[in-house]
Amino acid sequence: MKNKIDIIAETDHWIALNKASGLLSIPDRMQSEPSLKDLLNEKYGKVWIVHRLDKFTSGLILFAKDEATHKLLSQQFEERKVEKFYLGLVQGTLSNKEGSVDGPIMEHSVKKSTYIIHQKGKPSMTDYKVLEEHGQFSWMQFQIHTGRTHQIRVHMNHIGHPIVCDDIYGTAAPILLSSMKRKKFKLSKADEEERPLLNRLALHAWKLTFADVDGKKVELEAPLSKDLRALLQQFEKWIK
Repeated sequence: MKNKIDIIAETDHWIALNKASGLLSIPDRMQSEPSLKDLLNEKYGKVWIVHRLDKFTSGLILFAKDEATHKLLSQQFEERKVEKFYLGLVQGTLSNKEGSVDGPIMEHSVKKSTYIIHQKGKPSMTDYKVLEEHGQFSWMQFQIHTGRTHQIRVHMNHIGHPIVCDDIYGTAAPILLSSMKRKKFKLSKADEEERPLLNRLALHAWKLTFADVDGKKVELEAPLSKDLRALLQQFEKWIK
């Protein structure tokens, strides 16, 4: 359910959720569809956004319940004191299984809401590590040390390994079971066409570490969404 509120952890000061892919973090300019913030405002009266996730990125997102907490947490993000980890699937296999991409990012001068690496951009750093290789795909962990819009997507595209199902920086082509099973694949009689194993951005906000209002360290993790878990299971089954 796209509009389900999936709470990971909650205190009197903040709430952490596992956002579904396809759900906006905050309302868009056109107020075209409900956002996670809208749903939380209905439940709690008012919440404050601390950071954002792209619409089609699933995973861990944090909201404050009061202005003081919002200021405290936002400051930690701005000062890069929050540890932010993501999991994702990219195209291809990397020659360097671990490394960093240090490339300044700015918005494209013509293609609005699209970002590029440019010397005039803002400093941006992403660490990456290959966790598993599955044929023409690699399952990876990312740690971002800055919080630029589309940062992981831009950086991975820059090194030639865009995030799977990224219609801006890669290809929107879905992952199909037939591409793994090949000769063994048979379409169900009930289906006129094959249902994709994955047809959304293969990126998940996995882990956050920050200091709570009392100064104590908080570590949170968002379990992988059902579609990504199912995809990895199919990889283990069909790709040797």
